[in-house]
Amino acid sequence: MTTVPSGSPADPWPISPLLSGLMDDTSLMQPRMVAPGIDAVVARYLSARDGSYGGLVGRLVCPASRLPALVTELARSAPARPVDLALVVDTGLGAVPKALSTVFSRSTLLTPRTVETAAPPDVDAVWLERVSEFVPEDVTPVVEPRRPLAGTEEETNAWLDAVRRVAEHGCVPKLRAGGPRVSDVPTIADVERFVDVAVSAGRGFAAMGLRDVVRPAAETAQDRSRHGVLNLLVAVARAIKVGEPDGTVVGALCETDGPTLARELQRLPGRGVEGVRGLLGCCGLDPEPVPIKDLVALGLLE
Repeated sequence: MTTVPSGSPADPWPISPLLSGLMDDTSLMQPRMVAPGIDAVVARYLSARDGSYGGLVGRLVCPASRLPALVTELARSAPARPVDLALVVDTGLGAVPKALSTVFSRSTLLTPRTVETAAPPDVDAVWLERVSEFVPEDVTPVVEPRRPLAGTEEETNAWLDAVRRVAEHGCVPKLRAGGPRVSDVPTIADVERFVDVAVSAGRGFAAMGLRDVVRPAAETAQDRSRHGVLNLLVAVARAIKVGEPDGTVVGALCETDGPTLARELQRLPGRGVEGVRGLLGCCGLDPEPVPIKDLVALGLLE
C-alpha cells in the first residue's frame, strides 16, 4: 500500500490513500440526551482535523436542526479553514434551501459537501428528482432508503431495490451500519447484499453508525453485532475482486482479527485502493471519529 501526504500543512504524517478523509464525525447525530455539546464536538473535530493525523478526517455531519448552533460555535472558534459539512435533512426537504443559504453565506466557516436524507421504502424517480432539485451541482446528494428493521424477504428485497434506484438516479446510497438500538444494526447478510447492489451499480456508497475499526470478537456469535470499518473496506475489495482476496465478502464482514484484515488491505495495489475508495467514500464513526491508536496498532498508520 502506497502512502502520500494528505496535503495539509498542519499534517506532516503520511496517510494512506485508502484512509484519506475516510472518517466522518457523526457525534451530532446522537440523540440529544446523550450527544456531546456542540462546543465539545467542534473543539474535538478541529483538533483532529488540524492535528498530525488530520488526513484521516472527513466531514462533520450535522442535522439541519442544529446548523444555527454549529455556525455560532464555529464563528466563535474561528477555524483556520472551512469545515467540510455533511448536512443531514431532519426537518423536511423544504428546509434545505434555507439551510444551504446559511452555509453558503458562511463560506469562511463551512463548505457543503453532501446533503443527506432518508427515503421511504417505495422511493421513486419523482421523489429522487425532487431531492436533486434542492441540491446544487457541486454538492453530492446522499439518500438512505429505510431498511426494514425486522423485515420479511419481500421487504428486504424492496429495500435493496430502493438502494439500486437511488444509485441509478445518480445519488449516493447510504448504509446505516449501526445505531443506538440493536435493530439499527443490519445483519451480515443485509450488508453483503447492500454491498453487492452498490458495487453492481458502480455509484459507491456511504456508511454511518460505525463504532469499531474491526468487528468485535466478543460478539462473533451474534449476527447483529457491530460492524467494523476495516471489515467494510475488505468486503468492498473482495466484491470488486482486486488484490489478493483471502475469502468471500461474507468472510470479510465476519472477520474479527484486525491484523488479518490489515494485511489484506496493505496488499492492495494502487488501482485496488482507488476502486475501494471510489465505492466506499466515507464512514461515519462515533463516539471516537478518528481511532488513531487502533490504526497505528494494526500498522495502517505510522
